[in-house]
Amino acid sequence: MDGALAARGTGLNYRAVLFDLDGTLLDTIADLAEAMNRALSTNGLPTRPNVEEHKLMVGDGVANYVLRAMPPERRDDAELVAAVTAEYRRAYALLWRNRTRPYDGVPELLEALRRRGLRLAVLSNKPDEATQATVEAFFGRGRFEVVRGARDGVPLKPDPAAALAVALALDVPPREFLYVGDTATDMRTANSAGMFPVGALWGFRSARELEEAGARALIAHPSELLGLLQ
Repeated sequence: MDGALAARGTGLNYRAVLFDLDGTLLDTIADLAEAMNRALSTNGLPTRPNVEEHKLMVGDGVANYVLRAMPPERRDDAELVAAVTAEYRRAYALLWRNRTRPYDGVPELLEALRRRGLRLAVLSNKPDEATQATVEAFFGRGRFEVVRGARDGVPLKPDPAAALAVALALDVPPREFLYVGDTATDMRTANSAGMFPVGALWGFRSARELEEAGARALIAHPSELLGLLQ
Protein backbone atom coordinates (compact mmCIF):
# COMPACT_ATOMS: atom_id res chain seq x y z
CA MET A 1 0.00 0.00 0.00
CA ASP A 2 1.36 3.44 -0.93
CA GLY A 3 0.51 5.32 2.26
CA ALA A 4 1.61 8.75 1.05
CA LEU A 5 -0.44 8.46 -2.14
CA ALA A 6 -3.50 7.31 -0.17
CA ALA A 7 -3.29 10.32 2.11
CA ARG A 8 -2.83 12.81 -0.71
CA GLY A 9 -5.93 11.43 -2.34
CA THR A 10 -8.09 12.71 0.50
CA GLY A 11 -7.28 16.32 -0.29
CA LEU A 12 -7.26 17.19 3.40
CA ASN A 13 -4.90 19.34 5.42
CA TYR A 14 -4.07 17.34 8.53
CA ARG A 15 -3.61 19.44 11.64
CA ALA A 16 -3.32 16.80 14.36
CA VAL A 17 -2.01 13.29 15.01
CA LEU A 18 -3.57 10.94 17.53
CA PHE A 19 -1.29 8.08 18.58
CA ASP A 20 -1.97 4.78 20.25
CA LEU A 21 0.65 4.06 22.95
CA ASP A 22 1.60 0.39 23.39
CA GLY A 23 2.91 -1.04 20.14
CA THR A 24 2.88 2.35 18.43
CA LEU A 25 4.96 4.84 20.41
CA LEU A 26 6.46 2.39 22.91
CA ASP A 27 7.58 -1.23 22.78
CA THR A 28 6.02 -2.35 26.05
CA ILE A 29 5.40 -6.01 25.35
CA ALA A 30 8.24 -7.53 27.43
CA ASP A 31 7.14 -5.74 30.60
CA LEU A 32 3.46 -6.47 29.94
CA ALA A 33 4.20 -10.15 29.42
CA GLU A 34 6.36 -10.45 32.52
CA ALA A 35 3.69 -8.81 34.68
CA MET A 36 1.00 -11.11 33.29
CA ASN A 37 3.11 -14.22 33.77
CA ARG A 38 3.78 -13.25 37.40
CA ALA A 39 0.04 -12.83 37.91
CA LEU A 40 -0.75 -16.20 36.36
CA SER A 41 1.99 -18.01 38.27
CA THR A 42 1.02 -16.43 41.60
CA ASN A 43 -2.50 -17.76 41.13
CA GLY A 44 -1.42 -21.28 40.17
CA LEU A 45 -2.12 -20.90 36.46
CA PRO A 46 0.13 -21.85 33.54
CA THR A 47 2.22 -18.97 32.24
CA ARG A 48 2.52 -17.76 28.66
CA PRO A 49 6.30 -17.70 28.09
CA ASN A 50 6.14 -16.82 24.39
CA VAL A 51 6.21 -13.02 24.32
CA GLU A 52 4.94 -13.02 20.74
CA GLU A 53 1.73 -14.62 22.00
CA HIS A 54 1.11 -11.63 24.25
CA LYS A 55 1.10 -9.31 21.23
CA LEU A 56 -2.18 -10.94 20.21
CA MET A 57 -3.73 -10.54 23.66
CA VAL A 58 -3.12 -6.89 24.45
CA GLY A 59 -4.78 -3.77 23.08
CA ASP A 60 -8.32 -4.02 24.40
CA GLY A 61 -7.83 -3.14 28.06
CA VAL A 62 -6.66 -5.00 31.15
CA ALA A 63 -9.82 -7.06 31.59
CA ASN A 64 -9.58 -8.55 28.11
CA TYR A 65 -5.85 -9.15 28.45
CA VAL A 66 -6.38 -11.12 31.66
CA LEU A 67 -9.13 -13.25 30.16
CA ARG A 68 -7.13 -14.01 27.03
CA ALA A 69 -4.09 -15.02 29.08
CA MET A 70 -6.03 -17.34 31.40
CA PRO A 71 -6.90 -20.93 30.44
CA PRO A 72 -10.33 -20.95 28.74
CA GLU A 73 -11.79 -23.34 31.29
CA ARG A 74 -10.96 -20.95 34.17
CA ARG A 75 -12.32 -17.72 32.70
CA ASP A 76 -15.75 -18.16 34.29
CA ASP A 77 -14.26 -18.15 37.80
CA ALA A 78 -14.95 -14.53 38.75
CA GLU A 79 -12.94 -14.71 41.98
CA LEU A 80 -9.91 -16.08 40.16
CA VAL A 81 -10.20 -13.50 37.38
CA ALA A 82 -10.29 -10.73 39.99
CA ALA A 83 -7.22 -12.18 41.74
CA VAL A 84 -5.23 -12.41 38.50
CA THR A 85 -6.25 -8.89 37.55
CA ALA A 86 -5.21 -7.46 40.90
CA GLU A 87 -1.86 -9.26 40.83
CA TYR A 88 -1.23 -8.16 37.26
CA ARG A 89 -1.81 -4.54 38.21
CA ARG A 90 0.57 -4.88 41.17
CA ALA A 91 3.25 -6.55 39.07
CA TYR A 92 3.01 -4.09 36.20
CA ALA A 93 3.28 -1.16 38.59
CA LEU A 94 6.71 -2.55 39.55
CA LEU A 95 7.92 -3.62 36.12
CA TRP A 96 6.65 -1.10 33.58
CA ARG A 97 9.95 0.74 33.11
CA ASN A 98 12.27 -2.27 33.01
CA ARG A 99 12.42 -2.97 29.28
CA THR A 100 9.92 -0.56 27.76
CA ARG A 101 11.45 1.81 25.22
CA PRO A 102 10.29 4.16 22.45
CA TYR A 103 10.50 2.52 19.05
CA ASP A 104 13.41 3.63 16.88
CA GLY A 105 12.49 6.80 15.07
CA VAL A 106 9.59 7.80 17.34
CA PRO A 107 11.34 10.65 19.22
CA GLU A 108 12.59 12.07 15.92
CA LEU A 109 9.11 11.82 14.40
CA LEU A 110 7.52 13.65 17.31
CA GLU A 111 10.06 16.45 17.02
CA ALA A 112 9.50 16.73 13.27
CA LEU A 113 5.74 16.91 13.77
CA ARG A 114 6.18 19.58 16.43
CA ARG A 115 8.30 21.66 14.07
CA ARG A 116 5.56 21.44 11.48
CA GLY A 117 3.04 22.74 13.97
CA LEU A 118 0.89 19.64 14.28
CA ARG A 119 -1.14 19.05 17.42
CA LEU A 120 -0.22 15.76 19.12
CA ALA A 121 -2.28 13.51 21.40
CA VAL A 122 -2.24 9.98 22.83
CA LEU A 123 -5.19 7.63 23.31
CA SER A 124 -4.70 4.23 24.96
CA ASN A 125 -6.77 1.41 26.41
CA LYS A 126 -4.14 1.18 29.16
CA PRO A 127 -5.56 2.52 32.46
CA ASP A 128 -5.43 6.31 32.51
CA GLU A 129 -3.08 6.63 35.49
CA ALA A 130 -0.59 4.26 33.87
CA THR A 131 -0.95 6.01 30.52
CA GLN A 132 -0.20 9.40 32.04
CA ALA A 133 2.81 8.10 33.97
CA THR A 134 4.20 6.22 30.98
CA VAL A 135 3.93 9.12 28.56
CA GLU A 136 5.54 11.51 31.03
CA ALA A 137 8.36 9.08 31.84
CA PHE A 138 9.36 8.44 28.25
CA PHE A 139 8.41 11.67 26.50
CA GLY A 140 8.29 14.29 29.23
CA ARG A 141 5.56 16.81 29.92
CA GLY A 142 4.16 18.93 27.16
CA ARG A 143 5.11 16.75 24.20
CA PHE A 144 1.44 15.83 23.79
CA GLU A 145 -1.36 18.30 24.37
CA VAL A 146 -3.86 15.62 25.35
CA VAL A 147 -3.11 12.20 26.90
CA ARG A 148 -5.99 9.86 27.65
CA GLY A 149 -6.12 6.29 28.91
CA ALA A 150 -8.99 4.05 29.97
CA ARG A 151 -11.26 5.91 32.38
CA ASP A 152 -14.45 5.02 34.24
CA GLY A 153 -17.55 5.94 32.29
CA VAL A 154 -15.75 6.19 28.94
CA PRO A 155 -16.01 3.21 26.56
CA LEU A 156 -12.78 1.55 25.48
CA LYS A 157 -11.57 1.71 21.90
CA PRO A 158 -12.85 0.80 19.30
CA ASP A 159 -15.78 2.86 20.52
CA PRO A 160 -15.04 6.30 19.02
CA ALA A 161 -16.17 8.30 22.08
CA ALA A 162 -12.69 8.81 23.56
CA ALA A 163 -11.15 9.72 20.19
CA LEU A 164 -13.91 12.23 19.56
CA ALA A 165 -13.36 13.70 23.02
CA VAL A 166 -9.69 14.24 22.13
CA ALA A 167 -10.70 16.02 18.94
CA LEU A 168 -13.05 18.22 20.94
CA ALA A 169 -10.35 19.00 23.50
CA LEU A 170 -7.98 20.13 20.74
CA ASP A 171 -10.74 21.91 18.83
CA VAL A 172 -9.71 20.12 15.64
CA PRO A 173 -12.31 18.36 13.44
CA PRO A 174 -11.85 14.57 13.38
CA ARG A 175 -11.39 14.60 9.60
CA GLU A 176 -8.19 16.62 10.13
CA PHE A 177 -6.58 13.93 12.29
CA LEU A 178 -4.16 11.21 11.32
CA TYR A 179 -4.72 8.31 13.73
CA VAL A 180 -1.67 6.05 14.12
CA GLY A 181 -2.04 2.63 15.74
CA ASP A 182 -0.88 -0.96 15.47
CA THR A 183 -4.04 -3.05 15.96
CA ALA A 184 -7.43 -3.66 14.39
CA THR A 185 -8.91 -1.91 17.41
CA ASP A 186 -7.07 1.28 16.46
CA MET A 187 -8.10 1.15 12.81
CA ARG A 188 -11.74 0.62 13.76
CA THR A 189 -11.56 3.47 16.24
CA ALA A 190 -10.15 5.82 13.62
CA ASN A 191 -12.75 4.91 11.03
CA SER A 192 -15.61 5.19 13.50
CA ALA A 193 -14.38 8.60 14.63
CA GLY A 194 -13.92 9.89 11.09
CA MET A 195 -10.12 10.11 11.33
CA PHE A 196 -7.57 8.88 8.79
CA PRO A 197 -6.34 5.42 9.96
CA VAL A 198 -2.61 4.73 9.64
CA GLY A 199 -1.32 1.27 10.52
CA ALA A 200 2.07 1.00 12.27
CA LEU A 201 3.78 -2.13 10.97
CA TRP A 202 6.50 -2.08 13.65
CA GLY A 203 3.92 -2.82 16.36
CA PHE A 204 2.14 -5.86 17.70
CA ARG A 205 -0.04 -6.96 14.76
CA SER A 206 0.18 -7.85 11.09
CA ALA A 207 -0.36 -5.82 7.94
CA ARG A 208 -3.23 -8.12 7.04
CA GLU A 209 -5.04 -7.42 10.31
CA LEU A 210 -4.60 -3.69 9.87
CA GLU A 211 -5.79 -3.69 6.27
CA GLU A 212 -8.81 -5.85 7.03
CA ALA A 213 -9.75 -3.50 9.87
CA GLY A 214 -9.76 -0.49 7.56
CA ALA A 215 -6.24 0.97 7.49
CA ARG A 216 -5.97 3.49 4.67
CA ALA A 217 -2.19 3.67 4.91
CA LEU A 218 0.51 1.38 6.29
CA ILE A 219 3.94 2.61 7.38
CA ALA A 220 6.96 0.47 8.18
CA HIS A 221 8.93 3.16 10.06
CA PRO A 222 7.79 6.19 12.05
CA SER A 223 9.50 8.60 9.65
CA GLU A 224 7.17 7.46 6.86
CA LEU A 225 4.32 9.28 8.58
CA LEU A 226 5.80 12.56 7.37
CA GLY A 227 5.10 11.44 3.79
CA LEU A 228 1.39 11.54 4.52
CA LEU A 229 1.66 15.27 5.24
CA GLN A 230 3.32 16.29 1.97
